[in-house]
Amino acid sequence: MPETPRLLLSLDELVPSASSARGGALWKLAERRRQLDANLIRLPASGSVALHVENALDVLLVVVAGDGHLDGDDASLPLTTGSVAWLPRSSRRGLRAGSDGLVYLTVHTRRPGMGIAGPAAAAEGGEAPCALDRVCPHCGTMRAEARAPFCAWCGERQDPNADR
Repeated sequence: MPETPRLLLSLDELVPSASSARGGALWKLAERRRQLDANLIRLPASGSVALHVENALDVLLVVVAGDGHLDGDDASLPLTTGSVAWLPRSSRRGLRAGSDGLVYLTVHTRRPGMGIAGPAAAAEGGEAPCALDRVCPHCGTMRAEARAPFCAWCGERQDPNADR
């Protein structure tokens, strides 16, 4: 049965109704058989996503409300409502929300599933160390920094002291 286009949400209704003190994912694309992932994230006032590198995916970021900065190694770019930014894979990036917070939509191809590395990986030094402390309990994404206060993908606050 072919899929049909449909309306998923209204940003004009969702964004103002969500508490401005609440950070994290306000909405996630969850359609079955999709090829894209999309997340609507709110960073509270002065919240941030630590500088990190995403090696697998290009990301399109669209600012829906608020303001802030997109930080990289060499520059800090201002973000305002309506800004559209391309975050190429392998680029170092972080976000800082302004005094009113920052609500943004990210869109990217679906993240490749976890796989078992072949013999080439074993030849580079054996098994990787356990990295469960870097897996976001909300979305399952591996965090670039073990102690990052927010997940770079879903925006949920992380508990750096949680046992995983």
